[in-house]
Formats: sequence, structure tokens, C-alpha cells
Amino acid sequence: MAKRCYYETLGVGRQASDTEIKGAFRKLAMQYHPDRNPGDGESEVRFKEINEAYEALKDPQKRAAYDQFGHAAFDGSGAGAHHGFGNDFASSMSDIFDDLFGEFMGGRRGRSSRTRGADLRYNMEITLEEAYHGKAAELRLPTGVTCETCSGSGAKPGTSPVTCQMCSGHGKVRTSQGFFSIERSCPQCQGRGEVIETPCDDCGGSGRVTHERTLSINIPPGVEDGTRIRLSGEGEAGLRAGPPGDLYIFLSVKPHEIFQRDGADLFCRVPISITRAALGGQFEVPTMDGGRSRVKVPPGTQTGKQFRLKSKGMPILRSNQLGDLYIQTVIETPVNLTRRQKELLEEFEKAAEEANNPESSGFFARVKEFLGGPGG
Repeated sequence: MAKRCYYETLGVGRQASDTEIKGAFRKLAMQYHPDRNPGDGESEVRFKEINEAYEALKDPQKRAAYDQFGHAAFDGSGAGAHHGFGNDFASSMSDIFDDLFGEFMGGRRGRSSRTRGADLRYNMEITLEEAYHGKAAELRLPTGVTCETCSGSGAKPGTSPVTCQMCSGHGKVRTSQGFFSIERSCPQCQGRGEVIETPCDDCGGSGRVTHERTLSINIPPGVEDGTRIRLSGEGEAGLRAGPPGDLYIFLSVKPHEIFQRDGADLFCRVPISITRAALGGQFEVPTMDGGRSRVKVPPGTQTGKQFRLKSKGMPILRSNQLGDLYIQTVIETPVNLTRRQKELLEEFEKAAEEANNPESSGFFARVKEFLGGPGG
């Protein structure tokens, strides 16, 4: 059976341009692709014919040979001439997938000269009070910004980037080794598909320059140590008018001289005298809102006793709620006693009964029992 003319297979005339041939191939390949026509043998044969025709006509040298000698130009070239799956089949399919699906992934692969800017990190230390109330702050940081002279193109004003001659604007070059086709980024344009022949004097062709910027940020109440704040688009400018990266601010909260924090709760250790712990009393503690709270100490308070002050802790981020403040008492043993103070304490010790010190009495009773037990 005589083989069908390649031009007729693609539905184009002999004077068709490369763009028209490629467009016809894309349309027909999508129409007769096996995945769209499962189990249809006729579509599969048609798909192979389309690929074979495009493989011959997309290459200028092969097309010239076909125009002069017809199908005889490819006689004896192996399976590729008869079935449309020659050494460059992966090449033709790569072309169509680049065109058809690259657009859905943000542009054709290897053709964009724009590169997204890098993300930046800024470490910021704040006080516990600032974490409680929130803070408006200004940051000054050097970073890459779009070059105003060339508007980020990288080319000298009055000029523009030109198509790379090595890869013809594809951004990739392809070499064949036997049955395999190897594709790599173009070494001349680094995969951008275009080169700058006359770079901008201010940015050297990168499309960005380094400047110090001032940014205003709002730190919300309730942030914790290690909180990360993201400022979209405030990172480094992209190369050649590419999109900017993001700025990430990492917060660290300074240790406080009075309070310790655990999430939204605050803890405060308050030393009290032995007499106040024994007789009872009261004391005042500061709170993060700038006020004071009074804590009543019942008689007989022991070390480690906790008092809870509800809603006197830290704000809970993105809510109207507050944590609690916990006051923990520590009984302080008096030092540097006078002779009279020592006498009074000795009198108190002699007059003390087991009921006055239940914990110590109970402990030493258990110790005595342990030492007097079997094997003691």
C-alpha cells in the first residue's frame, strides 16, 4: 500500500511554515492520541502516521530531502521510517507536551527568563511586654529590588533581550545517542531562551540592584517565642522582572525578670517570710496589663502552694481570651539573726508540738519505722 504524503497527513500545503506544521501536528495529535481513543486501532495507526510525518517535516534538512526525493529519502532508515517511532520520537512528543501542558504549569519549560527572587529571613527580638500588647515596628534591611533603569529586564534602555541562537529560544538543547535523546539546559542562555547582548549599566543584566528598604510591620498580641510572620512579596526581587520572594520574620521573646511563660499562662515565684506563711497575710504582685493584684495567704501556707489569678496571663493569639497567672510561694528561711531572734525561735521550738509540723513529724515517724523494721 502506497504511503500517504506527509503534507496530506498533517493537512497542510507544501509551502506551509514551520509554525503551521507544528500547529497542525498539535491539533491532530491531541485528536488521535491513544489515551483519548482507548481500544480504537484506527486512531492508533493514524496517531503513528501523524508522528512520522511531523518527525520528517519539523527538521529543515529532513524536510528538504523529503521535498526532493519523497518517501525514498528515508528508505532503510529503520523502524522510525515505517512506524513513526524512530530515534527522535521522544523529541517530537517532548515538543507537543511542552506546548500543550507547559502553559498550564506557568509557561513553557525552559523559555522563561524570569526567575523568582529568594525568600529572606529576619530575626527579631522582642520583650514579653511587647508580646503581650503587640507592637508596630519598622525594619530596615538591604535586599535586591527591581532595577528602575531597565524596569527589571536586564537590558540597556532602548534595547531588549534577543532569542538565543544556540537553542532557538527553547532554553534546551537536545542530542541523540543511539536510540536515546538527551535534553539539557542550553549552556549559552542557562535555559532562559534568550540572551542580553547589551546589559543595563546599573544592574549588569540581572534586572535588580541592592538597596536598603524600610518596612512597617504589626506584631499581634500573644505571639510566642519562635513565631514566624510571613510578608508575601517582600523578599528579594526576581531576576529580570521575575516575581519577588517572601520575607519571613522569626520572633524570639526575651526572658523576663519576674514571669516565666508556658503558652498563654504565666508563672511567678514569690518568696514570703516564715512568719507570714505561718500566720497568714497578703501581698501584691504586678500583672502584665500594668496593674497589680492582691494575693491572700492563708495561715500555714507551705512552699510550692499555688494561687491562680484567672485571665491575668498572656493573650491567646487571634482570640479575645487570656491565659492565667499562677503565683507559687516559696517560704524563705531567715538569715543573719540577732541574739534575741534566736532566743525567740528556740523558745518556739521547745513549745512546738507535732501538730504544728505535721509533715516533718510524719516523715521522721516513717524514717523511724523504716530503721526499726526487719533488717534495720
